Amino acid sequence: MRKRVWVLMLLVVAAALLGACGEKLTSSGKAAVVRVGVFKNVTHAAAYIALEKGYFAREWGNDVKIEVTAFDNGSDLSIAMATGDIDVGFVGPGPATTFFLKSVNYRVVSGSNNGGAVLVARNGSGINSVKDLVDKTIAVPAKGNTNEISLRLLLKQEGVSLGRGADNAHLIVRSPSDALVSFRQQEIDAALVPEPWGTQIEKAGLGKVVVDWKAIPPNNGDYPTVIMVASDKFIAHHRDMVKGAIKANMDGITFIQNSQDQAYDLINNQLKKYSGKGMDKSLIKASLGRLKLTTDVDVKVMEEMAKVSIDARYIKGIKENELDLSNFVDLSMLAEVKAGK
Repeated sequence: MRKRVWVLMLLVVAAALLGACGEKLTSSGKAAVVRVGVFKNVTHAAAYIALEKGYFAREWGNDVKIEVTAFDNGSDLSIAMATGDIDVGFVGPGPATTFFLKSVNYRVVSGSNNGGAVLVARNGSGINSVKDLVDKTIAVPAKGNTNEISLRLLLKQEGVSLGRGADNAHLIVRSPSDALVSFRQQEIDAALVPEPWGTQIEKAGLGKVVVDWKAIPPNNGDYPTVIMVASDKFIAHHRDMVKGAIKANMDGITFIQNSQDQAYDLINNQLKKYSGKGMDKSLIKASLGRLKLTTDVDVKVMEEMAKVSIDARYIKGIKENELDLSNFVDLSMLAEVKAGK
């Protein structure tokens, strides 16, 4: 009888410990639920394909439930990562770095997409180059996001100051869809936005691209726009599942590169699912033509971008010469996947 009581007590303690960590496991020891974060944007095409083609399910097994949350911006997704509400996420490096330095509880494990943003000017604004942005109002999707970092670098390299007074470029926040409306209402003069919004503004006859994606800094468009991050807890407990996510992302990239015509419909299916509406395939095609799908991550470029955030005071409590993102980027699992391990 006493033995049974001790066994029961041990089972209760074990159940309490499992409840405390908030995680249920499958019979094979995998996480029973994996929470994935994405954007409602074509730049997340590789993740969309991996979801649509079932690559995550293939890697994790059919007994693993995949819960997908679609976010409107990188700050919201990064907060979800920092607070432990997401296990694996696809996000821009700007907000991801800012919130990592506050929480230090998730890591970059792979790239997914580089570039894909353009500077588009409203018709009739008189803007034909970056230097024409003086005394003009330029929109970015969110404060501190990757597009704002690029805009600050672009203005700096062309000698244009950013501020509120005269002889400065003026910054305003508008979601890409709202930027389209703001162009119609002549509320803003230009926007640095991810595709397909630049193409959409052009097709609507509202503006023109004045700086194409390959001229957007840093690194002439070859900078991380979408990276894959995973929580430290998920990496520690389910390293093989993180590698599975990396493999799914990699296969999503390969599918798009080899089967673009088929990819358009699959990407559109995911856009409909998470944004509530689809997109003309010509816009998806144009978007994919203005980005570089890759698993590579350039840490030095990410550090350059983070220094812009420090200068803009989005990242506080750290000096530029103290910045070191080597602990933030862990590509060891990516290397193992590439080696077939």
